[in-house]
Amino acid sequence: ILGKTNMTEWANFRGDRSISGWSGRGGQCRNPYVLDRNPSGSSSGSAVAVSANLCAVAIGTETNGSVISPANMCGIVGIKPTVGLVSRFGIIPISRTQDTAGPMGRTVSDAAILLSAMVGADPRDKSTMADRDGLPDYTKFLDPDGLKRKRIGIARQFFSSESMGDLLLTPALKTMEEKGAILVPFSEKINNWGRAESIVLHYEFKAGVNEYLAWLGPKSPARDLADLIDFNNRNKDRELQYFGQEDFIASQKCGPLTDHVYLDALEKCRRASRDEGIDAVMKSYQLDAIAAPSGGPADPIDVIYGDRGTGGSSGPAAIAGYPNINVPAGGYMGLPVGISFFGKPFSEPTLLAIAYSFEQATNARFEPKFHPTIAID
Repeated sequence: ILGKTNMTEWANFRGDRSISGWSGRGGQCRNPYVLDRNPSGSSSGSAVAVSANLCAVAIGTETNGSVISPANMCGIVGIKPTVGLVSRFGIIPISRTQDTAGPMGRTVSDAAILLSAMVGADPRDKSTMADRDGLPDYTKFLDPDGLKRKRIGIARQFFSSESMGDLLLTPALKTMEEKGAILVPFSEKINNWGRAESIVLHYEFKAGVNEYLAWLGPKSPARDLADLIDFNNRNKDRELQYFGQEDFIASQKCGPLTDHVYLDALEKCRRASRDEGIDAVMKSYQLDAIAAPSGGPADPIDVIYGDRGTGGSSGPAAIAGYPNINVPAGGYMGLPVGISFFGKPFSEPTLLAIAYSFEQATNARFEPKFHPTIAID
């Protein structure tokens, strides 16, 4: 073990009003740019450690936004690989259909080096057993001209006032055009799954965490989700002092993964994110990738209301199980913001070429200064 990081309690899947970067064991992890700001999560400590120069690279895990969002708010590169590229064995699960580990680094090159070391088939994770040719060295796809002649869809639905996309990313889009990219704005919604994802995650979390705890065997004092709920109730002064465990309780009420409620929701998620979402738009406009704001600048740490959300675009790629890369794209009032590039399954080589070219053209990342707060005149 080279180092441990303080991750968000149960990956932001324990209860309402959860606080990114907080855990009952480690306390509050802070954004290195402005210390009273949210580091996002759930891979909070991984992103902060890289951003603050405590390490060269780190590994995060994502179900929906848990690599991309902290990478955005902490000013680093984060890669959420295609589900099935990297083994999930040993990782505490939320979703068997969405979970993946991913590399985090200060540069696209660093993240690509780590990704090359992480990929591979693992019989303990059947999602990785597809027949693919060899183990690629992803650094060979780092092309400074990777934007040239690439057709990149601009997902207008995510350029909202919440994400501040138009304000902060207009210069980034201009740079992409100057580097030879063909920008194709589109207005189609690619996230029409409604409550279906919530249903899928609650069902899959119960099944997954029960399997994980059973695998731990006598090493774990908790044997199933019911034991975890009981533990939190017995230690509520420490564990439940800021927010509850509504997600745990909702998951505990779910039945097996053969329930039609779960199967219908899973089918809706896949259809909305793939067939009628990313796949449809990329085919219609003949795109190489889709670009969108990764999210807005970091919100304040708030123990009363919890995370506030900043217009992130991680959902379509996360629910589809497709790859996504965040690259620093600028800043606002001393806080970084990033841009996401996502696309078809196992299109990491194309996305890395685009991301590297964008990074080399913009050099948008700036180092954190550990300001205690944002000064207001």
